Formats: sequence, structure tokens, C-alpha cells
Amino acid sequence: MRLGALLFCGALVAFGFAYQDARNLLAKDSGPVQADAIIVLGGGWNERAERAAELYREHAAPLVIVSGRGDCETNRTVLIQGGVPPDAIELECNSSSTRENALFTLPILKRKGAHNVIIVTTWYHSRRALACFRHYAPEINFYSRPSFYAADRAEWNRKSVAPYIRREFIKLPGYWVVYGVKPW
Repeated sequence: MRLGALLFCGALVAFGFAYQDARNLLAKDSGPVQADAIIVLGGGWNERAERAAELYREHAAPLVIVSGRGDCETNRTVLIQGGVPPDAIELECNSSSTRENALFTLPILKRKGAHNVIIVTTWYHSRRALACFRHYAPEINFYSRPSFYAADRAEWNRKSVAPYIRREFIKLPGYWVVYGVKPW
């Protein structure tokens, strides 16, 4: 009983330290890179599609794939408003998880002959997203260029990202245990 309580307290302390350093632990940014395609993952507050449009305008890749159920068309609209031509956008509107984002976009990537791919998501989701895509398609070079929306600690509660950050600390090891997706 005491050992269990001690382990629980230790886990809480570890979580507290990890949460304080969330940006360093969760964010993964590969830096500037040229690729064959950009994949923008669903979710967030339009910042992901805005970031993907920014990368497109910088000529990081000639193709943008929108992946995710629920906001697929919204992200497409944001991309077009951000300067991405409609014919440079492919849609994958069936995935409802990061794992499905990877699995459902792979046929598109293979059909397009993509070898180097940039993943765009929010900073706190970028480590797991990158690990997931690399796990399911090790033959493709994946890079992460996240949006840093609400990355400053002072913005977490004001912009409602704190719950997502906390959940990411559960999902990251969860994907490792359930799917074998290593977080490093």
C-alpha cells in the first residue's frame, strides 16, 4: 500500500516537472527543409492550416495534403485563403486520430511518389505525430514544422490549450504501449 502511494506521488511530481517543461519535451521542429508534400493534420484553431499555407508560400513543398475528419473542408478553405492553389491540395477526410492520419495519407503519398514529407500540427502534438508517421512509413523521410500557437506558458489557459498539453503526456506513452510508436 505504501509502495503504491509512493509510486503515485512520484508520478505526480514527475508529471509536474514535465508539464512545466512541456514545450521542450513535446515540440519537435526539424527546421527548414524542402519536401515533396506537406501534411496538415486536423484539429487546433486553424493555426495548422495557416502554418501549412505559410510553408507552401515559402516553397517548402508543391503539394499540401489535408488529413482529418471534421475540419477537412475548413482547413482546405484556410489553405486557399492563405495562397495555396486548389489544385495543389489533396484531401483525406476520414481519419479521426493521429494513427489514422498516418495510415490514411500513406496511399496518397505513395501515389504521388513522395519521399520527403513535412508534417504540420500544433507544437504540443508534433513529437507524437512525427513518431507516428515514421513508425508506419519508415521508408519515407518525415519532418516536423509545427505551429507554435499558444507556445508561451502564459497563453496556455487563456487560449485553452492546457488540457491538450496534459492529454499529450498521456497519449505519447499510450501510443508507445498500444501501437509500438516510440516517442523518440
